[in-house]
Amino acid sequence: MTNDKGIFIKNIYYMLTYAFQVLKHTNYEKIASEEFDKVQDLFAAILAKGISQQLKQGLHKEYITKNENLSVLRGKLDIQGTIKNKIQHKPILDCEYDELSQNNIFNQILKTTALVLIKDTSVKAKCRAELKKTMLFFDTVDAVDPTTIRWNMLKFQRNNKNYEMLLNICFFVLDNLLQTTGKGNYRMEGFSDRHMARLFERFVLEYYKQHHTYLNEVKPAQVKWNVDGETDESMLKFLPVMQTDIMLRLKEDILIIDTKYYSHSMQNRYDNFTLHSNNLYQIFTYVKNQDTYNTGKVSGMLLYAKTQETITPDCEFRISGNRISVKTLDLNQDFKLIARQLDEIAKHQFAA
Repeated sequence: MTNDKGIFIKNIYYMLTYAFQVLKHTNYEKIASEEFDKVQDLFAAILAKGISQQLKQGLHKEYITKNENLSVLRGKLDIQGTIKNKIQHKPILDCEYDELSQNNIFNQILKTTALVLIKDTSVKAKCRAELKKTMLFFDTVDAVDPTTIRWNMLKFQRNNKNYEMLLNICFFVLDNLLQTTGKGNYRMEGFSDRHMARLFERFVLEYYKQHHTYLNEVKPAQVKWNVDGETDESMLKFLPVMQTDIMLRLKEDILIIDTKYYSHSMQNRYDNFTLHSNNLYQIFTYVKNQDTYNTGKVSGMLLYAKTQETITPDCEFRISGNRISVKTLDLNQDFKLIARQLDEIAKHQFAA
């Protein structure tokens, strides 16, 4: 089955397995063999399996600050609260203390997302039932308002690393959430272009990391502005950061890849199809500033994800001594063919 962007849902799963290695573990094998009608079903199945696995290992706990009236002192005494109790003739102490608890933001996001998918009637009953089973163990965990979650503040360390993939799935779900009625019924939108762009970029990066280990570097990297030596250093802070999606390097040969995911990968004006000018200017700027000595060994590529368009870019130019290419990766085909296309890109760039 495909999603509303014309992409095999199975391929979305494969892309997720590259972006999040934990999905290649044995406990997710059954998901790989299933067919899903909608991406919501895929996300629900991954979350049900992932939460179930996390329950076996134990839910993540963090110290949270609690304030309670107690008969004996625990933690730190709140003087003002205790005085207030004395005035009201209550023989209790107002105490503030830290307690190791499951009711933290990581588990709250899991519960909130699970409840959203359980309420979404467009999700398969089987997937909703599996999620509902896991929620029996979240009775001490609060649900939260999705709009209050500060995703950029979440920090993953060794003791909560298992949550990284699950919370990324939660982000995809909650960020697409729509409250469709005033009765508390929820429905998730289709997987948006913005989220597909994020997943597409990470997938391509991780694919080259795993399958092209001969490369000296595979990483997102910043390109420094190739300014003249006479430029005042204090002025450089005004120049925008040039952050590449992916930089592949083998010795002196470099390929800078900018991944793009749009509903329309070409501009259309009066039936005249052209490349997105801003994208072309951007990749050209990256290449020319990276190729400090004008060796021509730095190349650039705009890599578009093909969806349902009939006209897609596939071209290569030599501009000012550097190779600039525009390619389209068809996500609506067998995954082996997607992998072959990515391998061919590396082979073309780094062939002896």
